[in-house]
Amino acid sequence: MLFSLSFNGIKKDYLICERGKRRSAFAPIKRNLLTFPGMAGAYLESTDTEVRIIQQPITINAKDRLDERKLEEDLSDWLVTGQPAELIFDDEPDRVYYAVVDGSLDIEDIARFGKGTITFVCPDPYKYGEEKPPETFQDVSAVSNLGTVETGPIFNLEVLHPVTFAMVQKGLDQYMMIGNPTEVTSEGVDPRRLLFEETGTTLNSWSTALPEMEGGSQGTIGYDGAGITAPSYGSGSGYHGPSVFKEVPLTQHFEIELRGQLQTSDVKQTGRLGFFLFDDQMREIAYMGAIDNSVWLSKKSVEGRIGPFIGDFKNYLISSRNYQFEWDNFPVYMRLRRIGDTYEFYAARVLGNGKHMEPFMASWTVWEDKFRGPLKYVGIFIDKHGDSLSPHTNRIDYIKVNELVEITFDQTPYIAYPGDVITFNHVDSEILINGEDRTDLKDFGANYFSLDKGVNQLIVLPAQSFNTSVRFRERYR
Repeated sequence: MLFSLSFNGIKKDYLICERGKRRSAFAPIKRNLLTFPGMAGAYLESTDTEVRIIQQPITINAKDRLDERKLEEDLSDWLVTGQPAELIFDDEPDRVYYAVVDGSLDIEDIARFGKGTITFVCPDPYKYGEEKPPETFQDVSAVSNLGTVETGPIFNLEVLHPVTFAMVQKGLDQYMMIGNPTEVTSEGVDPRRLLFEETGTTLNSWSTALPEMEGGSQGTIGYDGAGITAPSYGSGSGYHGPSVFKEVPLTQHFEIELRGQLQTSDVKQTGRLGFFLFDDQMREIAYMGAIDNSVWLSKKSVEGRIGPFIGDFKNYLISSRNYQFEWDNFPVYMRLRRIGDTYEFYAARVLGNGKHMEPFMASWTVWEDKFRGPLKYVGIFIDKHGDSLSPHTNRIDYIKVNELVEITFDQTPYIAYPGDVITFNHVDSEILINGEDRTDLKDFGANYFSLDKGVNQLIVLPAQSFNTSVRFRERYR
């Protein structure tokens, strides 16, 4: 009986597979035996699971020589991939392999003779079922893995109240943990104090930027229901658009967070958004911005500098030299922290699921007093350049300003707050908080564990602190 296959999400109607001439029933294993002189037989020292090889006889239909050449090109474009891709056979539709074609595959002979064998190599030798719907629980759960081998879980912990640590334990001796439990002689404290957050609904409490504030202000600033926008950019030869600023309580140690979106649908569009900071003597102490400054390419970059502009790249920790990509759409997250005399800049592209991609961090310790002044004014700007076309989207979703509080020896800082999501990804060995990598918080003895075949007992701590969900794909030999 004949059937077909799908590879890398594509099925070719002209390709037919022969049934009953394919692969071993399970992932191949190798027994490592240890022998001793005078001992009958051997000890089984270990067992290795090797790569799976799938040799699939196929038939194709090439009507003439011209069609044959087109088939060669089409087969090459389809089968040759840089990374393992999904491989699904029609006679086993509920199982997925991850494979690449063998490097010796002779596509010309297959196209010429209309028959041949495609050899797939599966670096991951197991086959996978569909991802299970997330199982949700609080504190304790028994999760069943009905596959024939262990598999990696992904835990999402939605935080219900501030926590100094988060832990998922399997059985008695395996766990993943970040942060530190509060000792009886210590108390949990918030290392940040929110000074204000703006999403666009209270822009009337801001003041129009002064001329010396990052180019001054032109046009009008507004709120479109999703964030802060520029209904009008005004006019000018350089960057121009609305800027506003707000006074904050004098703050020596601070954190500024900004989330926005800069999207261009035409290469002739330009745009810029970001924030600037001034001290109590009206000296500019820092600036960060997301920028598209080309009318020839859709190039997006982030800039972050200490102090006012004194020349291209001269006091920049982040710039187009180390953070620039050819993107049409840039959902950006920018953060600046100053603790003591050290400035720390961070930028990332945020996916729809909140995960931070292409993260970049740079820090610098200053020694000049003009960069040590307390923060007093925070400003935001939304610009475009000259008479270029206005960007499709140029929006600040929110800006948050926090004072950073010094932690004493008898205090333990909170690491997550209500509404935050902690992710323990045991498939890709990732620890995330709200999509940002926080492997730095991992406990020394913690490990990325698998769910064993059968029932797995899970405990989440601290108790009554999370709504937890776990998802996984069952694996089979």
